[in-house]
Amino acid sequence: MDNQFRPRRSLLFVPGLRPDRFAKALGAGADIVCVDLEDAVPLARKDEARAMTLPLFSGGSDRGVETMVRVNPLSTVEGLRDVLALVESDAPPPALMLAKPGSAAEIRLYDELLQGSCAGIRFHVIIESAEGLANVMEIAGASPRIDSLLFGAVDMAADLRAAKSWDTLLYARSRVVHAAARFGHDLLDVPWLDLDDSEGLEAEAGKAAALGFTGKAAIHPKQIPVLNATFSPSPELVERARRIVDEFEKDETGLLVVDGELIERPVLRSMLRVLAVAGHLRGSP
Repeated sequence: MDNQFRPRRSLLFVPGLRPDRFAKALGAGADIVCVDLEDAVPLARKDEARAMTLPLFSGGSDRGVETMVRVNPLSTVEGLRDVLALVESDAPPPALMLAKPGSAAEIRLYDELLQGSCAGIRFHVIIESAEGLANVMEIAGASPRIDSLLFGAVDMAADLRAAKSWDTLLYARSRVVHAAARFGHDLLDVPWLDLDDSEGLEAEAGKAAALGFTGKAAIHPKQIPVLNATFSPSPELVERARRIVDEFEKDETGLLVVDGELIERPVLRSMLRVLAVAGHLRGSP
């Protein structure tokens, strides 16, 4: 299956200083587990976290879960040290979450630096600054190694001098949705930070799904079932997708009507994605 069709409904972070939580996180039901060397690690302990994180990938860790490491920005000393450690590693992680890029040039630099044993590393890019938002279209198309974008609301709100609410950040989210859709990338939303507000989590996840996001990050395993349910295609949608695809295969007029609705080519692409994700999820949590 193409990378763009791999389900990325939920992402669970593990602090880089807590490698003991990695194995448990892999069994939490999330589609992605990300070990965080950036926000979750204080500056004085970056070397320690780096030394504990990279060995986690020496034996492989698939279990059907996508794994990655969030590295420090390439514009910082710690980000440069992250890259050096990756290049020198015998078993680098399969993917990186790239924090705070402001331009496509930064992504291309990662591309150039991470060669050899690191040439297979995939990229997941966080858009979380005013500069990154201004250049999001160029960033999204900067490398064939990019599989997804992520929207970082906390840093974005601070950079835009805006309140961190759905309404105030709708424009920013929409720009990132446009860029991700144009290049066929998955797109994950920022975590819901209130662990005691499951209704708020479900409501915001639903808004994100309706806007065009394919998943959402989590800060605790108990949030994962809500996210997986929200971003999984419903049985009704899967059945409708099958009908539309079947009708397109038989159509010879170029004018297709299903259930009274005119269906055009962009809808077909969307329905093919629904079927691909549903097929991958069959039998999964």
